[in-house]
Amino acid sequence: MSDSTTVIYEALAQRFRPIFDRIAQGAAYREQRRELPQEPIRWLKEAGFGTLRIPTEQGGFGATLPQLFRLLTELAEADANLPQALRAHFAFVEDRLNQPDSPQRRRWFERFSDGELVGSGWTEVGEVKLGDVITKVTPSEQGWRLNGEKFYSTGTLYADWIDVYAQRSDNQGHVIALVNTHQGAVQRADDWDGFGQRLTGSGTTRFTDAHVEQEHVYDFSERFRYQTAFYQHVLLAVLAGIGRAVSRDAAAAVAARTRIYSHGNASRVRNDVQILQVVGQIESWAWAVEATVQRASESLQRAFDAWQQGSEDDIAHFNILAELEAAKAQTVASELIPRAATELFNALGASDTRVSKALDRHWRNARTVASHNPVIYKTRNVGDWQVNGTDPTFIWQIGS
Repeated sequence: MSDSTTVIYEALAQRFRPIFDRIAQGAAYREQRRELPQEPIRWLKEAGFGTLRIPTEQGGFGATLPQLFRLLTELAEADANLPQALRAHFAFVEDRLNQPDSPQRRRWFERFSDGELVGSGWTEVGEVKLGDVITKVTPSEQGWRLNGEKFYSTGTLYADWIDVYAQRSDNQGHVIALVNTHQGAVQRADDWDGFGQRLTGSGTTRFTDAHVEQEHVYDFSERFRYQTAFYQHVLLAVLAGIGRAVSRDAAAAVAARTRIYSHGNASRVRNDVQILQVVGQIESWAWAVEATVQRASESLQRAFDAWQQGSEDDIAHFNILAELEAAKAQTVASELIPRAATELFNALGASDTRVSKALDRHWRNARTVASHNPVIYKTRNVGDWQVNGTDPTFIWQIGS
């Protein structure tokens, strides 16, 4: 990374770091009480965080993709729930950036400049068959009517809009429907019961004849090409941020600890060479993952640049590269960050397992994030490309 790039990033990051610090101060408290981070989300909205990728001439910060994911990593260090809660928002912004300029696109950017956010509504659970979409949009005189139910609807509790994966009832085409949450026909439940990432707003959303404006239904085939790698990169930034938080908390706890074991190596824990080795190992793993994620994010930028330049050969090449580098980064991060979150306790004592310290949240959050898109299939894609030149899986579904 060049010196000039670093200076530009630092200028951007300094705008948000005071907010990240405020968010970090309440993270353990919110975790212990399962208190949704409504206020931190408001702070981010008021600071324009949701406009990071929007061009400056259209009211945003004009951040590059590597800059976006570095900021999401810093935010994840403060509270791992928040970047994931904003995942669908940044993906929809990215999709709009990949579409031609139009009054409708500019209107979306205006909404985001006003602080509006987008949540996710893609996954259906239960007896849905692989490839089927139960959620339907039906043409009406006023636009569309949306009916169905989604789970893992991350971020919807904080959102003004939901990016819903649905099927048209008239021609069976798969579409994205943007539905406004400020209507009684949209019901959102905080019933996500995972052991980690508890505050991401990833529960059930139900649509009962919800109104969707005519121009807010988009063919899924027109979505931006590197979307799968993009979605994965948000989770990678979360893992990298958790690694930073684990290293931070390990160092702080060791520095402050006064009680020692009779069979330790020093009169102060901070001088015990074995404990220092543990802290050094954690920091090294966290550093390696963050460096890996940053490098992989550059492939996303190249995919975006290729789309702007319009060469189909380059678009295809850099989309493959982005997907493969995201998969390789996931393989590394999913191994090292949960490991670091476990190793944390080898540097501390039994008193640090108390619920009041909430240090267990790092492992629970990391393990939950690492389970999102099975890493074994990502690693297989990498191997199949290396050996056979087989393209990675760009779009996938889950069902019976």
